[in-house]
Amino acid sequence: MSAKIPKRILISNDDGYHADGIVALYEALKDLGDVTVMAPDQNCSGASNSLTLQKSLTVRQTPSGFYTVNGTPTDCVHLASTGFFEHKPDIVVSGINNGQNMGDDILYSGTVAAAMEGYVSGVPALAFSQVDRDWGNIEAAAQVARAFVQMLLAADARTPFLWNINIPNLPVAELKGIEVTRLGRRHAAEPVHVVTNPRGETQYWIGPAGQVKDGEPGTDFHATAQGFVSVTPLQIDLTDRSALAATSDLLSQLKL
Repeated sequence: MSAKIPKRILISNDDGYHADGIVALYEALKDLGDVTVMAPDQNCSGASNSLTLQKSLTVRQTPSGFYTVNGTPTDCVHLASTGFFEHKPDIVVSGINNGQNMGDDILYSGTVAAAMEGYVSGVPALAFSQVDRDWGNIEAAAQVARAFVQMLLAADARTPFLWNINIPNLPVAELKGIEVTRLGRRHAAEPVHVVTNPRGETQYWIGPAGQVKDGEPGTDFHATAQGFVSVTPLQIDLTDRSALAATSDLLSQLKL
């Protein structure tokens, strides 16, 4: 009987290959299969699903064996899935992000985007984030991520899906459990911050994210606030099917 071929696990993130979150994630997963890390060479938080199309990309390998790319999280997973390696991954794991990706955050998140690119390539994909910043209890979060990946490997999951997972910064023993959630909503972002640099030039900093608007039971915001790990299944299809008929009726008045 031939030996079982180990699953190819691709790890990426948006905080960069040097971030504590991805290092902890790699350490937690490295014995579960054929594990490869391909991540941005610098922090790309907020990069969303952007692809680098106006310049070539350079890939380097660090002494730790991690591959770094001078591009976005999506670039990393795209390269890994379309020919840089001999085989595309069987599962993509993104994170662990330094801070939450809940509600509207996912529209901007490079962490979620990396996982989404795996989903687009046809494999199961998970995006892991810690609720609070600065890596508190990161080893516990990595242990949670390992449990998810072990479960999927044992189930031999092959149908592509996309899960957004947020983990409270707590020891594993203090987590209340796992809750399947929907995305909550935030209020609009806070105003842009205007500054003047030493040369007298006006510059602008994007304001902080808005406060929680919809954190009702069933949302990711509510679950994590109660100490649960939230798991939100995502999809890419943004079509508002409920608006198709009304849009058609309105456009019937448009004469070109």
